Amino acid sequence: MQPIYDYLSSVKDKRILISGGTTGIGRATALMLHDLGARVMVIGRNQPQIDETLEEMDRSSSGAQCFGVQADLAEEAGVQQALQAIDDQLGGLDILINNAALGYGSVMEGSYQDWQYIVNTNLLAYLAMSNGAISKMTSGGHIVNIGSLSADVREKDSSVYVATKAGIQGFSEALRKEVNEKGIKVSLIEPGAVDTDMQEQPGDEKKEQIKNEEMLEAKDIAMAVVFCLCQPHRSEVIGLQIRPHLQII
Repeated sequence: MQPIYDYLSSVKDKRILISGGTTGIGRATALMLHDLGARVMVIGRNQPQIDETLEEMDRSSSGAQCFGVQADLAEEAGVQQALQAIDDQLGGLDILINNAALGYGSVMEGSYQDWQYIVNTNLLAYLAMSNGAISKMTSGGHIVNIGSLSADVREKDSSVYVATKAGIQGFSEALRKEVNEKGIKVSLIEPGAVDTDMQEQPGDEKKEQIKNEEMLEAKDIAMAVVFCLCQPHRSEVIGLQIRPHLQII
């Protein structure tokens, strides 16, 4: 039987871009993949968070390269900046992890501009980054979209957020059929409650929920990303739904 590390080592030297890679799930994923020897580029809006993430990756024993780009992917200029950085710093792309997202409530709250910014960040950026990445995956590749169980649960007072996550679900399913013949895999990961900045509870309350198996940690989803990426070439994980054991939804 093939040793498990042979699968994990398949991401070594891969060129990976992670949007929203400086906090929460994105940051945990960046650190884990970098530890496995991947060349990781993180995109974020906050330069101090980018610097902190890069500093932690630099302390890794893997010795792999890491890069950071400050860009707002809700804006076309930010998307173009990120795509140009792929060429300038990575010299191509093997794996795109679309992860950047913002929480929001009901469509009965806020303004057109508010909803537009959420849709641009949570959905349109996934489309635009995927479009740019596909042209750079000349020898095949992998796109991982981080969605949410909200796409299926559809709780009240979250209609704007749910709309974007349902959009990601449909986009992922259709995109897979469009790029399959190009040798590009598409995986959709839909977490339940995760301890990220999107969860507004006090820190102590979130720790208690994690202890009680009512909330996941960001590294739990990072492990799921690694699982998708480290499959044999013949295997493609098309979707994973992951919830805390005692989150009843």
